[in-house]
Amino acid sequence: MKEENVAKDHLKRDLRLLDAVGVGLGAVIGAGIFVVTGVAAGVAGPAFLVGLVIAGFAATFNGLSSAQLAAIYPQSGGTYEYGYQVLNPWLGFSAGWMFLASKLSAGGVVAIGFGSYLAELIPGVHPKIAAVCAAVFLIIANYYGIKKAGKLNLIIVSITLLSLLYFIISGVPSFDTANLKPFAPEGWTGIAQSSALLFFAFTGYARIATLGEEVHNPKKTIPKAVIITLVSSIILYAGVALIAAGGVGTDVLHGTSSPLGEAAATFEVRGVLQVIGIGAVTAMLGVLLSQLFGISRMMFAMARKRDLPAFLEKVHPKHKVPHIGIFLSGGIIILLSIFGTLQVIVSAASFTILLYYSITNIAAIKMRKENKLYPNWIPVAGLLMCLSMAAFIEARTIFAGLSLLAFGFVFRLVMQKLYTAKG
Repeated sequence: MKEENVAKDHLKRDLRLLDAVGVGLGAVIGAGIFVVTGVAAGVAGPAFLVGLVIAGFAATFNGLSSAQLAAIYPQSGGTYEYGYQVLNPWLGFSAGWMFLASKLSAGGVVAIGFGSYLAELIPGVHPKIAAVCAAVFLIIANYYGIKKAGKLNLIIVSITLLSLLYFIISGVPSFDTANLKPFAPEGWTGIAQSSALLFFAFTGYARIATLGEEVHNPKKTIPKAVIITLVSSIILYAGVALIAAGGVGTDVLHGTSSPLGEAAATFEVRGVLQVIGIGAVTAMLGVLLSQLFGISRMMFAMARKRDLPAFLEKVHPKHKVPHIGIFLSGGIIILLSIFGTLQVIVSAASFTILLYYSITNIAAIKMRKENKLYPNWIPVAGLLMCLSMAAFIEARTIFAGLSLLAFGFVFRLVMQKLYTAKG
């Protein structure tokens, strides 16, 4: 890319280790732990706990690939940037485009989810109004700087973590090993399917890498933050899933859209259901905040290389954030929360995630040897696991993903012609 396409203003490195871990946890501990555990229990029975461990390993391999790339290339954009730097611009663009499409659509879903959970907790609240208010609040928080938004994120994540820890402690007296039998009614096929589902729930850790340009001492901080996020998330997921399955059985978990709520309702300790309700609300809020972090920074990174309009690379002179990207991404999420998301994009989510992390692993494999923090078998294992999980994606999901990618390629060609014509 031409030198003039590099942003004159830079984002401020205001995220310390605790803040970066908070960003990762805020992205991971969301719909996955409150909803996907029930879906995974339905396809594998109690053996979804084994699927959880496999998903944890897959996420760890992929996370280490992201971490070592982010340590060497600590710019906004994550895998978009690594694709450009290590592979080629088209692979980098593929990662960035699919990230934007899936996360914008997911942001609308999460906002609606927040409104729905809040309406359950506080009767009379209109879900869509609550969704819009949450989005507006988080847009403002983002606008006033990553440091302030990071502190807000830590508060939100802390409430979610405390609610889940309370759930685990309260559920111990109700745990019954009989609820874990038969352990694997669907055999290894069910375990593999559950691991694929649960892998997608862990993938939010990459938000740390996407914000690489705002992390203090990124070479040391990002790898530490990714590892702490993954280890703590896996332990938390395992504890919650084990208590929920042992408390009410996987048939109950699978038969509801609120598996933790169903489990909490049977616990003898008072107030667990209400606490889990609060945790679900803050979890959705945390995920929405992390979506705004990631989307606005991806827009910033792509505009810097002219894969998106140049105005998106502008940095606020005082707050040092990509303010136009924040307002644009927040505005799109608000519209999606009011009018609904595009189903073709939502259905392409699993394809998008696997493509994104496959590119990450390929870039990690292709890194210069002297830049690598971890042995080569780690990204190789991550790539193989991504390809293995692709076997469980429906053909229509792959088609939706490829269609979305093809549209992105056409868009990039148009952008290149426009900027070439401008000289």
